[in-house]
Amino acid sequence: MARKYLLSITLLLIFSCSGCRMTYLLHMGIGQLRFIHGSIPVKEALQKDALTSNQKDRLRLVGKIKRFGIDKLGLKNIDCYETVYLKAPQHHIYVISASPKDRLARITWWFPVVGRMPYLGFFDLEEARAERETLEKKRLDVSIGVADAYSTLGWFNDPVTLNMIRGSLVGQVETILHEMTHNTIYLKGQGEFNEGIAVLVGKVGAWMFLAETQGVSDPLTIEAEGSIEDERLFCRFLNGVLKGLEELYASQLGYEEKLKRREVIFSSSLETFRALKAQFRTRRFSRFGEAGLNNAYLMSVGLYHKHFLLFDALLKQYDSSIPKTLAFLTRLSKDGGDMIQKIRDWLDNRSPHGI
Repeated sequence: MARKYLLSITLLLIFSCSGCRMTYLLHMGIGQLRFIHGSIPVKEALQKDALTSNQKDRLRLVGKIKRFGIDKLGLKNIDCYETVYLKAPQHHIYVISASPKDRLARITWWFPVVGRMPYLGFFDLEEARAERETLEKKRLDVSIGVADAYSTLGWFNDPVTLNMIRGSLVGQVETILHEMTHNTIYLKGQGEFNEGIAVLVGKVGAWMFLAETQGVSDPLTIEAEGSIEDERLFCRFLNGVLKGLEELYASQLGYEEKLKRREVIFSSSLETFRALKAQFRTRRFSRFGEAGLNNAYLMSVGLYHKHFLLFDALLKQYDSSIPKTLAFLTRLSKDGGDMIQKIRDWLDNRSPHGI
């Protein structure tokens, strides 16, 4: 299952780092520099023969999506996606997540500026595999994912990549609006909030953009609507899996018995998902669990999808207005605290039935 990741990999982290992983930060800094110095202005790319006519159309669309995000969704106007990285082959960004085997908790890594991050990103697969081996020796669950987008939170002018203008057009719109959301509202150390609101804005914003530019009955708009419905369906399924595991891990059973019984939950969850597949309207979640389940994988998936219904309910309270919702969240964040819990408390106070 493709996942979007926020990877804050600025050179500022390298030069302000004290006591953290210098080798890792240098690896990421070099990878980021490759993107920066290898990118060219979008206007220049459109004049070259390196892109197909369809890819050029998709590249022209980037500016329109950005303008829509700024004018209609209240997203911050920054100088991102004005250059494009055309060099091939296009390297993946590999993302490592880790969790204890008997708890639904994330291993996090602290960095200056962005605070604690729930994953590590690598431009080299062998580096990622080496990190996985190191973590597995500590008896941790580990998951390697592939990032299809990243953001540097406005520290650099993030380029368009070929990955963004290939594949699903709906996915392209979602990705750009998702990353623009990170540049608009981002709270240090609150990954579930940062990713949750970005997923909501990306998906709902994509439907709004396509409804306006293509029409509500266009197949692309219908696909975007299906993506939102699939997100709701998957969120309910995922929370059911996580609830079962939380109950197991909170029990008085011993460590080894918990590990034995969690395998039963993993197996039954995959069976449930296979039965659920027929209800999905898109293929966004079709690869869920292909490599099996563990805590790290489920927690990394949950980072993006666990709280969609919570953000969806909040959006409805503000008449489905993304600008009003973002303004509310900005106000709510002023006093600090766990934003997910603050949103839940606010919704509970609005309705006796909560969400």
